[in-house]
Amino acid sequence: MSFVLHGVGVSGGIAIGHAHLASHAALEVAHHTVPQDQVSNEISRLDTAFTAVREELEALHASVVSGPAAAEYGAFLDLHRMILDDPTLSTAAKTYIAQNQCNAEWAITQQMDVLMAQFEEIEDAYLRERKTDVIQVVERVLKALLGHPGYVPAPLKHDGDSILVAHDLSPADVLQYKQHWFTAFLTDLGGLTSHTAIVARSLNIPSIVALHHARQLIRDNDVLIVDGSQGVVIVDPDEHVLSEYRLRQSQLELEKQKLKRIKTIAATTLDGTTIELHANIELPQDVEQVKENGATGIGLFRSEFLFLNRDTLPDEDEQFEAYRTVARKMRGLPVTIRTFDLGADKNLDHAKRVAANPALGLRAIRLSLAEPQMFNTQLRAILRASRYGQIHILVPMLSSVSEITQTLHFVENAKQSLRNEKIPFDEKIQVGGMIEIPAAALCLDIFMRKLDFLSIGTNDLIQYTLAIDRADDSVAHLYDSLHPAVLRLVAHIIRSANRTGIPVSVCGEIAGDLVFTRLLLGFGLRSFSMHPAQLLTVKREVLRSNLPDIIPLTQKILKADDPDRIHALLMKLNG
Repeated sequence: MSFVLHGVGVSGGIAIGHAHLASHAALEVAHHTVPQDQVSNEISRLDTAFTAVREELEALHASVVSGPAAAEYGAFLDLHRMILDDPTLSTAAKTYIAQNQCNAEWAITQQMDVLMAQFEEIEDAYLRERKTDVIQVVERVLKALLGHPGYVPAPLKHDGDSILVAHDLSPADVLQYKQHWFTAFLTDLGGLTSHTAIVARSLNIPSIVALHHARQLIRDNDVLIVDGSQGVVIVDPDEHVLSEYRLRQSQLELEKQKLKRIKTIAATTLDGTTIELHANIELPQDVEQVKENGATGIGLFRSEFLFLNRDTLPDEDEQFEAYRTVARKMRGLPVTIRTFDLGADKNLDHAKRVAANPALGLRAIRLSLAEPQMFNTQLRAILRASRYGQIHILVPMLSSVSEITQTLHFVENAKQSLRNEKIPFDEKIQVGGMIEIPAAALCLDIFMRKLDFLSIGTNDLIQYTLAIDRADDSVAHLYDSLHPAVLRLVAHIIRSANRTGIPVSVCGEIAGDLVFTRLLLGFGLRSFSMHPAQLLTVKREVLRSNLPDIIPLTQKILKADDPDRIHALLMKLNG
């Protein structure tokens, strides 16, 4: 019987194939009371299981040597090893066995619940989703206790068109499936910032998460249609639906091939206006995809990905090598490096910081200014790399002039230290700021006097403007990129920068959303930065756009306050 499941699409495209169900350990374990003289045996069993899992993770880590997501896999495996060694899990579980005279399986799941409760209290979406890593680690320990550690993938019945269906999927699991080619990933758990989403996007295959009951409802070998763009899974479709989606799949592939023809064409509107299309990246190896899609620069290098999921912070030389690698590969094209955007609940040197609301706490530039040695290390690394290309510094989450003044002071101190050591760098390196807090947008004239360029981070700007936590399911429906306040604020920033002559770009999610391309052009935006995979589709829209036709409709949209009116005008604009 055919039925449809809905989830969160995290990587677009259409895949058609047969379901391959990934096994997973059941966390509902039995509780047994053990005699006092057997307690030490249970503790030994748990120690042996932890050792087996530790060796398994080390072997997987050693196997990560190359590939499009190798660095991410390695970082995730490091995180799993850290969780495994966390005393809250390991030591406390053994104490629980001794105090309660219970079996090792029960003790480890009880300690997992303790850790999960701690993660649930975290408001930061990225950190809260790390609770799935705790589950994955405990699953591995349970498997070891039960005598079958790790995954041993079953042979694929339809190698080449298999769609992986899992309750959840860790990078370690993906590694052990790497000898097979999956056309799509489906998981019950996960979100836009989950590991599964990151892996899927890096592999550029359709993927849907948060399906909730897919693992229970889908049977092994079922025929599936996965529409990653719409977040839809069709199970056991009839021939008519199959034919329709095969046609759509062929059309998408044809469109991809056509898009490649415009890779080297300049992004210019019909009226002759030149538009800069840059790419967002997380790691140096992403540059290959940037070049494949014809980006004219990197508008956002999220440097914090070099800092996350590791025991120690990257030193100056390690950061320098990463930044220099990107600069060299871009061969003189601009590379904008954002100073790390770490949050209050991300441990640095194992320092514990507790914040009631991390999104409003000690994060981004606030944290950098509070950790001067760390900030200086990063600035020196960026400056040293600046002699190898056109590097710019971008500062996140600025909200006051004093933060700009302090930041520029740090930059000058880093420059002077390099001068004293006779280390060359770009003396005229540009320093810009992200506009993602309403306070910054409303005091833009002051910011523009002190900064060389601006970059609008629309994801946070929308969240802070509307006071909506996107990670909170109960209010996520209120997160509205087309809210009149958001549109007017974005237009105000772009027009103010244009009047002053200061470069401005949008690097948030709407930059790669075709719904917003013409609207942003009408606002006066001439520089976009987005995920590399979105570049060519946005370029095609730019090539089809005529500013004299767009601007009048844009003005009407800005004046509208009724959602239906805004949507109707937007459809006309994009028609």
